Amino acid sequence: MRRAPDRDIAGTRDLLRLHRGRVAAAIGLLALTLVSGVALLGLSGGFIAATALTFGTLGSFNFFTPSAGIRALTFARIASRYLEKLAGHDAMLRIARDLRSWFFARALRLTPGQLGRLRTGDLLARLLGDIDAVDGLLLRATGPLFALLAVGVLGLGAAAWLHPPTAAWLALVALATGVGVPWLVARGRAAAETERARLRAELRARLHELYEGHADLAALGAQAAWLARVDGDARALGDAERVRWRQLADGGLWHGLATGAGLVGTLWLVAASALDGALPAAHAAALFFLAIGLFEAWAGAGLAWQALLAARASIARLDAVAGTEPTVVDPAVPVALPMTGALRFDDVTFAWPGQARPVLRGLALAIAPGERVAIGGDSGGGKSTLAALLLRSAEPDAGTVSFGDVDLRTVRQRDWFARVAWLPQNAPVFAGSVRDNLVFGAPQADDAQLWAMLGRVRLADWARALGGLDAWVGEAGVTMSGGQARRLALARALLRDAALVVLDEPTEGLDHDTADALLRELPDLLDGRSLLLITHGAVPPGLADRHLWLRDGRLQAADPS
Repeated sequence: MRRAPDRDIAGTRDLLRLHRGRVAAAIGLLALTLVSGVALLGLSGGFIAATALTFGTLGSFNFFTPSAGIRALTFARIASRYLEKLAGHDAMLRIARDLRSWFFARALRLTPGQLGRLRTGDLLARLLGDIDAVDGLLLRATGPLFALLAVGVLGLGAAAWLHPPTAAWLALVALATGVGVPWLVARGRAAAETERARLRAELRARLHELYEGHADLAALGAQAAWLARVDGDARALGDAERVRWRQLADGGLWHGLATGAGLVGTLWLVAASALDGALPAAHAAALFFLAIGLFEAWAGAGLAWQALLAARASIARLDAVAGTEPTVVDPAVPVALPMTGALRFDDVTFAWPGQARPVLRGLALAIAPGERVAIGGDSGGGKSTLAALLLRSAEPDAGTVSFGDVDLRTVRQRDWFARVAWLPQNAPVFAGSVRDNLVFGAPQADDAQLWAMLGRVRLADWARALGGLDAWVGEAGVTMSGGQARRLALARALLRDAALVVLDEPTEGLDHDTADALLRELPDLLDGRSLLLITHGAVPPGLADRHLWLRDGRLQAADPS
């Protein structure tokens, strides 16, 4: 069984180093393929020339050695090419797998507030586009560059053994190519690749928001304006891509000019040396074809350089999220948390980063075991902030939040989450079956428990009509009404064996009768558990033991009227 990548790996480069063995093997096979191809071309050229010069004459040459070499290089190239594809794809798929799981693990450490600063489309761009650029870094960028360096060194070494003047000329062409192509292809690209990645993410985010909000945009008659923004983003990205490909074309042009001059110079050198008798004709032909092979191999340098720069920009974008430290962390030595107890906010003050004025100021709240408390307040008054502190999405600037007289900062987050059943304001219905949507928080629940809970929230008849627990509910609950979706989410929360139930605007989006019926049924559904109900609406009589109002960062008794 494979070992999952360590979520505590600090950066993308650290994770890539875990695969250096497989990547080195793939690069070695790639270099062997290139070397075999260039050597095969040079040896075949010399062999054909020697054969042609002795055909029909009384001359002779060593036929068996070069023919054996050609066969060996042919088989070596075929085998290394095949193995390089296997090793390369295996390494890239493993890197892509581990990058995604590692990025997820690192991102999920962050609080919703930290992740909320990023658009969903931008996170998708990092998860898809940026990881795609990075997982090919070693095999599309640094791998080819190392392989080209290896084939260049070996090719020039072979040329120097056969004819030093030609080797010197090829080295000069290699220098011109090795300096000119990267300069033309990569000049100014570091900043440009960062901007291109940003534009790509912006376009993806805009398209994602268009898909998610198309109904609202259509109702408001704003589709045309939004599509114009999409078109503007696409044009900006297209301009960036054109600049990128223009630079690549410039590098290709320079390589073509250098190659043309290199081949002409090589031909002149080997022909002159052969005519003077300083170089055997077969060796002259071998050198010329060796030069062709080297120049053809070096043609891939431009793409490799651009892939390298694109991957570096994507690494920075991934590390910007994965390298962010969470604002809420578990203690080094956690304290045990009781199964039940009173929830307390003692003199809690909190302000979100960047805000000078605290949202909560000296807030005090105590909820005894089994007590039901409703908290209301104006929009923006701090109700969601109170919930965020309760769920440890943030830590108080001052004061303490405790459960059973244990400060929540001294316990593991997962221990605290096991004590809470949480129904958020926009509780999702996931693409899956009825069962899938119920067992997230209670994986141990059997069918009898699931049906019992569906019956208690008055969804049993609906589930049977739909096809039972394994019936498909559709993405975002498209097969359900708003009230049914809310009840399904409530059933999911209540299935948890948690001491405290926290409901944030549980009737949001429901009609008055459905909302009133849901709230009136809550006391029986709680089974004696504590309740913290956050709502801006009216609370039916008998639901809450206390009804508080959050105003100016503090709690006070709600006006009975």
